[in-house]
Amino acid sequence: MAKIRAHHIRITTFIHATEDEDKVLEAIATFIPEEIDEEDIIFDIDETTGFFGNPIKVVNVEIKRSKAVRLFIDYFKELLSEEDRRYLLDHLDEKVDEEGTFYVRFNKQKAYLGESEIDEGSDVVQVRIKVKAFPMRKEAVVRAVREWLEE
Repeated sequence: MAKIRAHHIRITTFIHATEDEDKVLEAIATFIPEEIDEEDIIFDIDETTGFFGNPIKVVNVEIKRSKAVRLFIDYFKELLSEEDRRYLLDHLDEKVDEEGTFYVRFNKQKAYLGESEIDEGSDVVQVRIKVKAFPMRKEAVVRAVREWLEE
């Protein structure tokens, strides 16, 4: 069974002034398996100002402990539909950066409903997986993620 290993996971989204903060937090919860202990999750909300002076909150969730990261990776793969896997495989080179981070964006509205659907729009929950690969080069990460997704 092909698996990827990761250093850490980051989940990020924005809460706009017109949005219900609790609903946005529920959307993020869609991506966090219940088996992960609360103490293994670093949760932070930063307040900032948008381009037009509107208040925006930036939600950051980080999972660093190896057991919690492994639980997340398994859960994350289960969230992906066959269509989303194909999309990621077709765009994998664009989804991995030079530092070995795998980026996936999901529709925030669907996430609130408990569904995961890849979305390239602006109203998204972004999941970043810092993949472990040897040698640590983009090509090695792309290969590892491809093998994991194709399984």
